[in-house]
Amino acid sequence: MAKKQFKAESKRLLELMINSIYTNREIFLRELISNASDATDKRYYNALKEGQSGLNREELSIDLSVDREARTLTVSDHGCGMTKEELEQNLGTIAKSGSLEFKRNNDTVGEDLDIIGQFGVGFYAAFMVAKRVEVISRSQDSEEAWRWVSDGADGYTVTPAERAECGTTILLTLKDDTEQEKYGEFLQEYRLRGIVKKYSDYIRYPIRMPVEKSRMVEGSDKDEEGKDKQPEYESYTEVETLNSMVPIWKKRKNEVTEEEYNHFYKDKFYDFEDPLRVITSSTEGLATYNALLFIPAHAPYNYYSRDYEKGLQLYSSGVLIMDKCADLLPDHFSFVRGIVDSQDLSLNISREMLQHDRQLKLIAGSLEKKIKNELEQMLKNDREKYEKFFGEFGLQLKYGIYSSYGGTKDLLADLLLYTTSSEKKYATLKEYCDRMREGQKYIYYAAGESVAKLDVMPQNERLKEQGYEILYLTDDVDEFTLKAMRDYAGKEFKSTSDDDLGIDNEAEKEEIKKQNEENKDLLSCIKEQLGDKVADVVLTSRLKSYPVCLTAKGQISLEMEKVLNAMPAPEANKIKAQRVLEINAGHPVFAALKALYPDNKEKLASYAQILYTQALLIEGIPVEDPVAYTNAVCSLMVGE
Repeated sequence: MAKKQFKAESKRLLELMINSIYTNREIFLRELISNASDATDKRYYNALKEGQSGLNREELSIDLSVDREARTLTVSDHGCGMTKEELEQNLGTIAKSGSLEFKRNNDTVGEDLDIIGQFGVGFYAAFMVAKRVEVISRSQDSEEAWRWVSDGADGYTVTPAERAECGTTILLTLKDDTEQEKYGEFLQEYRLRGIVKKYSDYIRYPIRMPVEKSRMVEGSDKDEEGKDKQPEYESYTEVETLNSMVPIWKKRKNEVTEEEYNHFYKDKFYDFEDPLRVITSSTEGLATYNALLFIPAHAPYNYYSRDYEKGLQLYSSGVLIMDKCADLLPDHFSFVRGIVDSQDLSLNISREMLQHDRQLKLIAGSLEKKIKNELEQMLKNDREKYEKFFGEFGLQLKYGIYSSYGGTKDLLADLLLYTTSSEKKYATLKEYCDRMREGQKYIYYAAGESVAKLDVMPQNERLKEQGYEILYLTDDVDEFTLKAMRDYAGKEFKSTSDDDLGIDNEAEKEEIKKQNEENKDLLSCIKEQLGDKVADVVLTSRLKSYPVCLTAKGQISLEMEKVLNAMPAPEANKIKAQRVLEINAGHPVFAALKALYPDNKEKLASYAQILYTQALLIEGIPVEDPVAYTNAVCSLMVGE
């Protein structure tokens, strides 16, 4: 029979598909199984529509078999099959989808029927691994069977064939192995089993394959006298079902035990520890999908590195489409693992990438709200578990606010925890605000290396003495996060190093202003001695027992300077805060400075350097010249 040619555009498209569109060769089997599932669904649906009974899903299997000598792989189904005309239409014209046409003509198709393939190109993925494809199909409405055969883009033939019942059998003759490509791997039992488990585990029909096994020959473990001996084994073949068929995420929550969820999570995501929380969601309407999400108990070793890849596994009607769909998770919730299954997504022809359509965005937005609500419930009802979660992933929530320039504040602010000065344990921003003193204007914070060091910082002394609670920020991103937020519940964030803490009355403000004015020459002299190390030297009322402290004016604090300069950058590009040396006007040290001015400026210069270095040490900033500091202290000790 004369070979028929693909249409010109179809021929070109086939060449492109074989060489370009599909990048992962193993998905050819996913496509053929999905097509078989679609055909079986159509037969099942038509039987229901016509009032027929007797069809059992368990009997409508999808069967795989291999012949290693002939290098053939067979995929066979018991679906609706195709007539000669349908073979011509569906296989002779690329992108002509029988599944899509069926779905359009049956608006009543509902939950009990999943039509996976809608673009008519998945079948041609077979040519990535096969040099010859043979299709034998018999329609459920016909007594005739037909054989469609093609060696690729050169064309195809359609001839009469024999098939005992309706359905379709696809016989692939695999390409010869080369140094670069080992097509024979798709004849190996373990490889086929792995592909089915990865992509088609939740197809609703059993996917079966003859599997070679071994068993002991009965009676071979005893000799003639009944004594034990080395047993003999024989090989045999048994048909096994390779897929589990029922997705756990499509079951009702009350039908699944906690142990089953935990086992599924650890098996699916290769974790050794149970998840902290399981989140289930089944939504219908504008965004119809099932989701099963998990909050891990610990961060992966590479979570806070560039190597970490976020994303949820995305299924379309039980068929894996993407292993990690990043678009379903915002960065601030990138720690979540899980699965989303939707039959409403628009898939492109390779089924490996999603068109970024409205449906996907609706699902992502719905998931974000769901995750936020679940975290709030954990915070409210299981504080210990939430604090464990925050210890692992709290940084990511903070980065979420900072990286969005405060845009996610309303979503994430109530999930943040900070250690406070009063209780030395975690508190939410709401809990802090609920404990604020009457008339308190600001939410006070101090940023530094550790809670222990922050608790003895000079800048915090007066605030703590007057009963103000302070948030202790110990992560690098903390201060940047609060700067991005600006305020919480109408209360502005205020660093304990800021100029005006809002706790001085007018009389106190006037008094310190007066002292600065009276001693401006002395302060100017000290500043002159320190040169460009400081932007200013002032008297302060914030200190009680400490003689001196270092603060900064402007947008860059001392702690932000440390964080920014810890990043790799040329020395010329290093950030420097506008440092201010603050001196306690009521401390004996200031009296000693006054006694040296103006008659002993040399000693005053030495004292200025000592005080500045002490302020650096208190702040945790490296001393610029430790030898000079040591010599100055020794000179002071011997009375020079």
